[in-house]
Amino acid sequence: MRSIGEMARDGGLGVSALRFYDRAGVLVPAWVDPVSGYRWYEAGQLEEARLLARLRRAGMPLADIRLVLAAWSGADMDLVRGLLQAHLRRLELGLSDARSEFSALRALLDRRETHPMNSLHTATTARLSVPAPELAAALDAVRFAAGTDAELPMLGGVLFDVEGDGLHLVATDRYRMAVAQAPTTGHGGPRTQVVVPLPLADAMRALLTGEEPVHLQLDGDRVTMETGDRQTAGRSLGHEFPDYRRLVGLPAGRRAHIDTAAFRQALESGPVRLSETREQDGEPHDLSVLRVAENGSVIVCDDNDDDQANVAVNREFLLDALAAGARDELILELGAPTAPLAIRRPDDEDAFSLLMPVRSEN
Repeated sequence: MRSIGEMARDGGLGVSALRFYDRAGVLVPAWVDPVSGYRWYEAGQLEEARLLARLRRAGMPLADIRLVLAAWSGADMDLVRGLLQAHLRRLELGLSDARSEFSALRALLDRRETHPMNSLHTATTARLSVPAPELAAALDAVRFAAGTDAELPMLGGVLFDVEGDGLHLVATDRYRMAVAQAPTTGHGGPRTQVVVPLPLADAMRALLTGEEPVHLQLDGDRVTMETGDRQTAGRSLGHEFPDYRRLVGLPAGRRAHIDTAAFRQALESGPVRLSETREQDGEPHDLSVLRVAENGSVIVCDDNDDDQANVAVNREFLLDALAAGARDELILELGAPTAPLAIRRPDDEDAFSLLMPVRSEN
């Protein structure tokens, strides 16, 4: 017999995935300890687990996977071959349609690049001062959301957006976004934006240990920060950052005040589901499904709760956002199941995080 941990390791499926497929009746353990609830699998189920992992990586729907596994142990493989061929045809048709749409989009992109819009970038020198504690707090609030995808280098940094007497810091990896603000003095010019690469942003944060103001200088593609007799500098990313202001104007949702520590514990010990898609880093993720109850509290929904108002989010991303919120109490704002989940500070409306919802297999 294999424990669920051994089955996960040898079968190529995560523990949470094995629990999900047990509940779905797709891969049921041979024995469940009646006292501890621990799952045990027979040696022969390892082949089924590996087959299941391959089918999921190929994106086969759960209904078809169920039939493939049911027919796998028989002598007649016609049903299995038919299901595999049908799924392959769906994938090929989808790819053909996607290629056609992308061809049209590339043509639109080529025409747009011929007549570019005005852009915000650091074309002239800008100098400003920022209190060190406020800049440190702003970096801490957004750093977790920065992208690491080499194919999207413009997201691999923190946007410094200077306008008036405010400095907005923004980071996003497409699936989450974080925004924070720090006050400034000394900047009297036009709105200026620069994307600071993550290594330079981290070097800045390492120097922000005192209470004195720090001085930022944006000079073309060079960014310099001075604090006391210490300095760090480097080149900005040579890319434009997306217009984040278009992304943060969300319809009002239901707001709930949460005790951060208690809610974190509820997430870590509560039920999880498996994501239906693999768009986030190419792998399924553990999801927490949430709903605001009538009394204003946030419920971490169990497996059998399929209320249409539920919102599913990447649990790891939500835990990161709670840590970045840096408050004993935070506000969760849940809208429609397709709308981003917002995590806000009760004392600072200018610092918040957004998490994209994810479809769950349930």
